[in-house]
This record gives sequence, structure tokens and C-alpha cells, in this order.
Amino acid sequence: MVVADDQEIARTGLRMILDAQPDIEVVGEAGDGRRAVELARRLRPDVCLFDIRMPRLDGIEATRLLAGPDVGDPLAVVVITTFDLDEYVYAALRAGARGFLLKDAGPELLGQAIRAAAGGDALIAPSITARLLGAFAGVGPAAPPAQPIEALTDREEQILLTVARGRTNSEIAAELHISLSTVKSHIASLMTKLAVRNRVEIAMWAYETKRVKR
Repeated sequence: MVVADDQEIARTGLRMILDAQPDIEVVGEAGDGRRAVELARRLRPDVCLFDIRMPRLDGIEATRLLAGPDVGDPLAVVVITTFDLDEYVYAALRAGARGFLLKDAGPELLGQAIRAAAGGDALIAPSITARLLGAFAGVGPAAPPAQPIEALTDREEQILLTVARGRTNSEIAAELHISLSTVKSHIASLMTKLAVRNRVEIAMWAYETKRVKR
């Protein structure tokens, strides 16, 4: 993975935490967003971990260049910051980030977010998930949310709500008394019908269409 943070001590700390985990290896570091994008495009890491506030190019714009809606072969990006500001989180997710964490999240949650992103999933710090999506449900894009390519089934509507509330696949399976493979199948179907790329976008669609009350 590639780590980008303009503070050397922060980069060093993140690298030490990540390299200490047996299944994660940091292959590159950058001190600004432009260098981070160059490194990521050259190395094609499984996951990029970007700070938001960086010189030359901030983490949100770097994310957009690597994972935005116009990118044909997007990379997985997790954004990490000391600033618990909703507008930052929303902008990062709109830019294509697969995860958002605060720097005080701790090694365990950081590792979970990296693994989730590498596996095509998404993880947002639990403390901000519902608050963020609820707060911005009414101030998203000016255009109305796109309608599903095909109508959602009753079960898909159930799955949609659990995803929007930040439940993991295992939690959804237990809550709805269905198998893990069935959950994954329904989520794949939701992504196809909603024309979205991950569960974060599924959750945002649920809030923007008022499926979930604030």
C-alpha cells in the first residue's frame, strides 16, 4: 500500500503500525498529494492511505484522481485525518474513498479499514457513519438521485437499510437470519441496480432517497 501524509512523523507512525501487521506491506510513502498520485499510478497498490490536508494536492483531490467516478480502473483509497468535520468526510466519499478514519482510530480499526478496502468493501469510523450520511442526506447533488435500473425487491430494500446503518455482512446475516453468501449476493445486486461501486455509495443512495430517516 501507499501512505501519504505531509508530516513525516505521522507517516512513520502509520508505516510502523501497518508494517507490524502480517498481511499489510507499505510499498511507498509521499509527503504531498501530487507525489502520492504519481506513486499510486506507478505502483498500483491494493490500497492507498491519504491524509486530507496535504500540500500541492489535498487528499480529497488525490482520491478523486485515483478513484473518482470518471476513473476507469479505480484504486482503493482510505482517507485518514485529525479533523472530524462532516464536510471533509462527505467530500472524500464523493471523491471515491472506500473508507474514512480519524487518526485516533487505533491500529485495529486502521487494519480493518485497509483490509476492507483491499477486499472491495468499505469502512467508515462508526462514530461518524450515520451522523454523516444523515446530515448530508438533503444537501447532496442538485440533481435527484438516479433511479434503480431495475426495481428493488423487498429483501434488497431490507439489505439497503442495514448497509445504510453501517452493518457488516456478518451482522446483516445474523440480523436477517440469512447466509453470508446470500448477503453478498444481495449487495452485489444492489450495486448493479443502483449503478454504484461499493457499500458506501449504497448507503449514500439510501439517505439521499430518504429511505433512512435522520
